[in-house]
Amino acid sequence: MKPDQIFDRDQEWPDLERFATQPASGPAIGIVYGRRRQGKTFLLRALAREHHGLYHQALEEERGPALAHIGGLVAADARIGGSVAYADWKFAFAELARRAGADRPIIIDEFPYLVAKSPELPSVIEDAFDAARSGQGPSFRLLLCGSAMSVMSNLLSGQKALRGRVTIEVLIRPFDYRQAADYWGIRDPRTAFLVHAVVGGTPGYRALLPGASPQAPADFEPWLFAGMLNPSSALFREADYLLTEDPAISDRALYQSVLAAIAEGHNTRSAIGGVLGRDDAALRHPLLVLERASFIRRDEDLWRAKRPLLRLEDPYLRFHFAVVRRDQARFDARLTAEAWVDASATFDAQVLGPHFEELARVWTRSYASATTLGGRPSVVGFTQVNDAAARSRVELDVVAVSGNLNADRPLVLAIGEAKGGAAGRTLADLRKLERGRAILGEKARVDQAKLLLFSRSGFNPDLLEFAAKRDDVELVDLERLYRGS
Repeated sequence: MKPDQIFDRDQEWPDLERFATQPASGPAIGIVYGRRRQGKTFLLRALAREHHGLYHQALEEERGPALAHIGGLVAADARIGGSVAYADWKFAFAELARRAGADRPIIIDEFPYLVAKSPELPSVIEDAFDAARSGQGPSFRLLLCGSAMSVMSNLLSGQKALRGRVTIEVLIRPFDYRQAADYWGIRDPRTAFLVHAVVGGTPGYRALLPGASPQAPADFEPWLFAGMLNPSSALFREADYLLTEDPAISDRALYQSVLAAIAEGHNTRSAIGGVLGRDDAALRHPLLVLERASFIRRDEDLWRAKRPLLRLEDPYLRFHFAVVRRDQARFDARLTAEAWVDASATFDAQVLGPHFEELARVWTRSYASATTLGGRPSVVGFTQVNDAAARSRVELDVVAVSGNLNADRPLVLAIGEAKGGAAGRTLADLRKLERGRAILGEKARVDQAKLLLFSRSGFNPDLLEFAAKRDDVELVDLERLYRGS
């Protein structure tokens, strides 16, 4: 049974539980990784308690003190007091494996800190694994955990020592928007959306913010001013700490500039290059590093190959770079109210708008029923189609496809448009979506495709009346986004 104090993680916990309890048939190694403040340590400490494991949280320190801390862990487990001295990692890890045996998990948290000063450690673990598998050494169950995404993912790449020896790889992701609302204890969908737009689903952010969670839209600004926009808050400068956690990010000024450009709506490599004054080739490596570190992601247009849009992975980073960083001086000077007023248009356009579009795709992928969509989608994404007659381009924020996207004429279950602004949706929005469906029909089967209109601010009466008479139109407001299907 999952411990009561662990919120959600209903997929991750059983995987870790099975790893810790499966009958021993030899050594086993698992990888647990995820961005900072996702609750990895909380999960692994609970796992160690449940199964009497040897848990060690590494520190940023030199090789000697790190070995001494392992010696302290061994001494504490043996109840002999003091510490055991080890000259190198081979003897230290062998003793850890001997003490834990095949039935108790060894958990090394923040493993990248150790590798930074002891790059031989993965090879030491490889030798111990191979020795145990051949019966020449003690068997063990080892979980390696870290927040430096580039380091953790690199452990299994190419010819690295641990490649082919890891049996589970658990990525701890942020909560999705519905899980986050439950975690923060927010029942009102309007408030839950605003909070998720600025902090996302990272559970560790809640502990950094004072007071109770906002419960109504009127509570949002006071909560924001007291927390995220307060220079005394730890979360005010969290973006700087996030960039220092990954050793692959060296030139912080460059990487911050890239993130700021994406937050401002420059979503292609050429657009970012135009803002930074760099050509495509110069940006290839920084973008790859940010992607591997899970700071950004590439969203591919479903029908326009090799034209991905670059988006920030963490809503907190989007809020920070779109709102806070561009007016840092006034926020630092605690001129919060006037800076916030000036930022309101930016907040609506560059934070709330893109965030609402993302939630519309998540809802379609994860929560919309087969009855609503007319089936279950295999792919949910976005696309842009050219309207030759109007000499314009129609953007389809949501496209749900069933079956093989690469088929000659794939089956489209639904297309949708999402608007996170303050204006209600009208019949004109529906007509635009109908036009998009007709144009998409040149590439795909859209005869039965539903039309999904997502609105943060509701729907005009004429649209409500018209949609009630149509079987192919679905209206999705915040209430349905958070509670309906």
